[in-house]
Amino acid sequence: MVQLALVRHGQSEWNLEDRFTGWWDVNLTPQGEAEARHSGQLLKASGADFTRAYASVQKRAIRTLWLALEELDRVWLPVTKDYRLNERHYGGLTGLNKKETAAKHGAEQVHIWRRSFDIPPPELQPGSEFDLSNDPRYRGIDIPKTESLKTTLARVLPYWSAEIAPKLKAGDNVIVAAHGNSLRAIVKHLFGVSDAEIPNVEIPTGNPLLIDLDTALKVSAAQYLDAARAKPLPKT
Repeated sequence: MVQLALVRHGQSEWNLEDRFTGWWDVNLTPQGEAEARHSGQLLKASGADFTRAYASVQKRAIRTLWLALEELDRVWLPVTKDYRLNERHYGGLTGLNKKETAAKHGAEQVHIWRRSFDIPPPELQPGSEFDLSNDPRYRGIDIPKTESLKTTLARVLPYWSAEIAPKLKAGDNVIVAAHGNSLRAIVKHLFGVSDAEIPNVEIPTGNPLLIDLDTALKVSAAQYLDAARAKPLPKT
């Protein structure tokens, strides 16, 4: 048996401001930092011992991982960062306040953009203040102009299969600090969640999902470590 911990980053500055964030790089709030440390404390109390760690290339996930590893006394672990674990790209919604966007476009349309499986938001226009084409993190990468949950899964799952799954099969216990939608992709795969149901799966911030996997990487047990803030788990 090996263990996998999925940790959604703590509250970010734009979470607090209720803005669409996506690939834009914002930092944790003090509450988010506390949530990240709490994640590490919960993992330490569980007795889980990790040998490898992963994060997106976005600072809210990276700092969440750092703070959790500090609480675990595992800051020396090898950490791999990859853009394929990034949050879903919200396209032209990036930076917009969610309530103001609903007032402008209608709550139903915004709900479709946020919660449908395969309908993406409008594309981010070239030259936008949120254009990442000159960001050195993404040099040589075909940066999406927008993403649905479906296309987010299409970038996350090949990375899972090529990079993370082999480490688990080799016996590594792995911690992944990432985002609501990129973690949904992993949960969808491991728990066999349908396309129709996966948009309804909520990954809480600062509450690690600890999963026991057998040698075939099938889920044998899973739990959110903060029971008071736990979300329903998909049925395998």
